[in-house]
Amino acid sequence: MARIVCVDYGKKRCGLAVTDPLQIIVNPLISLPTELLFEYLSNYILNEEVEMIVFGLPVHTDGQDTALSQVIKNFAIRIKDKFPSLNIDFQDESFSSVEARKRIWQSGLPQMKRRDKSLVDRVSAVLILQEYLGHL
Repeated sequence: MARIVCVDYGKKRCGLAVTDPLQIIVNPLISLPTELLFEYLSNYILNEEVEMIVFGLPVHTDGQDTALSQVIKNFAIRIKDKFPSLNIDFQDESFSSVEARKRIWQSGLPQMKRRDKSLVDRVSAVLILQEYLGHL
């Protein structure tokens, strides 16, 4: 087995989470500016055994794609073009940031650390991947 990477894609910043090689445990990986995502993922895939990338896909409450949905799908196509053997999938990410903020608040972290938006991105990616894997 190989790792599964999850991307919580944002206009400015992306949060990433990853499973262990046995796909049992999900851990936050990194938050980075969106313009660095392709290069980071490419390097990560070349250095780690990755089986799949799951992208959080924002949808409206009626199930329709948002404006960002097509941007994410286009990005996924770029990754697939570079790594044809890599599996790509999507997971509804509705309310993942809200749930991430709630969990961070409940964790008891100091207020200054709770304000870290990159932490919210990483935790959101963890939640999306856990939901994808059926852990929630």
